[in-house]
Amino acid sequence: MNKVVNNADEAVEGIKDGMTLLLGGFGLCGIPENLISALVKKGVKQLTCISNNAGVDDFGIGLMLQKKQVKKMISSYVGENAEFERQLLSGELEVDLIPQGTLATRCMAAGYGMPAVFTPAGYGTEVAEGKETRVFGDKTYLLEHAFDADYALVKAWKGDTHGNLIFKATARNFNPLMAMAGKYTIAEVEELVPAGMLDPDQIHTPGIYVHCIFEGKNYEKRIEQRTVRQKK
Repeated sequence: MNKVVNNADEAVEGIKDGMTLLLGGFGLCGIPENLISALVKKGVKQLTCISNNAGVDDFGIGLMLQKKQVKKMISSYVGENAEFERQLLSGELEVDLIPQGTLATRCMAAGYGMPAVFTPAGYGTEVAEGKETRVFGDKTYLLEHAFDADYALVKAWKGDTHGNLIFKATARNFNPLMAMAGKYTIAEVEELVPAGMLDPDQIHTPGIYVHCIFEGKNYEKRIEQRTVRQKK
């Protein structure tokens, strides 16, 4: 039951070129910073990355984009990354932009063992091109397939040695769903405690979904766009 590894480098040992990864977080909140740094250091390439966003130029998945490690991005919001834009427009990067709710639901479907779901989001737009549709009641729905990811990389506030996780605030937006959806889930946590120390009623992701866990270091807690009032 002890799933603890020493560090991020050890945690990503099994990740190979060409794999598909789920990366948790929302904006720059709750992203697996240590695991991303370990992937940059490892130098794996031709990755398909499924994430709500693509980080910024010098942080998050943006670091992997700079090193040309990402072959394809499957995301909802990518507006804060100039290098992402450059690679997209030059044809260096494949991009699949999907509605944010659909991204979450395809993660959920994978975690629940469902092969696909029907959703109305995207019908009548380019998102629907080539996809099966069905009419339920008076509304048309698209068939969207569950994600098939080799690894899920998530970041939690607290975790224990059995892999039980507690997320904090906005970090809950995608991390819990992605933790369920990966074939192999790696969790980095700000604080790692012995099994039995977490209140069972506060746990967001049960340890059954987590395969290895470690305590991360040196979290920056960046803000994508800082907006402040001018002094009067």
